[in-house]
Order: sequence, then structure tokens, then C-alpha cells
Amino acid sequence: MNMKIADGVEMLQLQMNMMGNTSTINPTLLYDENHAVLVDVGMPGELDALKAAVEQAGVPFNRIDGVILTHQDLDHVGGIQDVLQALDKPVEVYAHPEDQPYIEGDKEPIKMTRENVDQLLERLPQEVHEQVKTLFSNLPTAKVTETVYDGEVLPLFGGVQVIYTPGHTPGHISLYHQPSKTLIAGDATVSENGKIIGPNPQATLEMPIALDSEKKFAMLDISKAICYHGGLCESNVNEQFRQRSEN
Repeated sequence: MNMKIADGVEMLQLQMNMMGNTSTINPTLLYDENHAVLVDVGMPGELDALKAAVEQAGVPFNRIDGVILTHQDLDHVGGIQDVLQALDKPVEVYAHPEDQPYIEGDKEPIKMTRENVDQLLERLPQEVHEQVKTLFSNLPTAKVTETVYDGEVLPLFGGVQVIYTPGHTPGHISLYHQPSKTLIAGDATVSENGKIIGPNPQATLEMPIALDSEKKFAMLDISKAICYHGGLCESNVNEQFRQRSEN
């Protein structure tokens, strides 16, 4: 089920099945009566579930005219080609320039090089090998139409501030919806049962950089935080980030 965070802010909940492991991921939908923007688009093959989640929020899918990609990882960008084809109209695609060449397919995604996939297959049971090979043999790409930078305020839905939060990937960004004081963290931090627990070491390329990036959140007035992995945090969010920044 979706979760309404504030007027014009909806946390979507999608089931992700990746290499035999099922988990919930949380793209965000920002919208008003005329426009809608998705923040991240889930895995390949999830278009029907994504459409259903958007429409459950009371937003026609064809109202979407923008997609903001927090970074290059497959569970965030995997649905981009399906989304753009389904909309069949000009759609702005926003990303940070550091991750742009990976999203556009000019470079292999850092965590999904051929060597990485071969190493992954060695650790996985035989029954998921074909799924993994299929998944990584034709990675979705999209043209980034708008590059975004740290501190930039996008003129969308009352103001969406870009926070450059590298570490998880070189071009990872988080977003701060100013009117509702909502942080859309992407993978800059994860949560569990409403508790902020920091970047995931297993999925983060540069942990010291990621921890420094997370400290930026302590400088914001955050009412609620949406973590792509872990979902909504709404209890003492400012205090949680302040405490983490002091460690």
C-alpha cells in the first residue's frame, strides 16, 4: 500500500524480486493537479505495479512529465525505458552529471560490470543464474535531459532542493521537498522500523564519503524522511540525523 506523506507527496511501495530475494522498495511520487514527477522507477518489468501504485495515489499515470533518478543502480533506474515508452511524450529525466554516463549507457554501471556479474554468479545458486544473466545482459538506459547540482532548487511543487550525497555511487543525490519538509533520501541512508541506520555498507562504494554525505541532513529541518530501503521515518528525524552526524 502507498503512504501519503503530505499534500502532493506519496511514498509508493513496490515488491522487488532480485535474484531470489524479495524486498520492498519505495519510489516517491510528487504531484499537483497538472504535473507529476517520479523519484526513481524500480526494477525492470515492474511497469504494471508502478502504474497501479501511481493511480492508487489518485494520479493518472499519463500526468507524469518528469523522472528524477537518485543514482545509477538497477533497482532505481531499471524501469526507466518502460516508463518512458508507456508515457510516449516528452519527459524530463533528471540526474547528477557524475552518474549521467552510467544511466545513459556510455559506461557500465559501476556495480554491474561483467566481472562483477561473473563473481556474483559464483556465489548464487544455479537456479537464479539465468535470471541474473538476462537481467544484466540488456541493462536499461535513458537520456538525461536535465543535470542537477548540489544546492539547486528545482522549481517543482513549491521547491525541491537537490542534495549531492556521493558515496553510495559517485553521483548519488537526495532531495528535500521544501513545503512539506520531506527528505527523499534515496540510498544515502536506509532505515528499519522508523529508525535511521545509515548507509548500507554492502551496497556502498565509498563508505567514509557516504557517511560525510549523510551529515548534510543534520543541517535541514526534516519532518519526515523516505528511505528507498526501509520506508518512512517520522519520529524525531532531525534528532536522529543530528546524533548520527556527531558520531
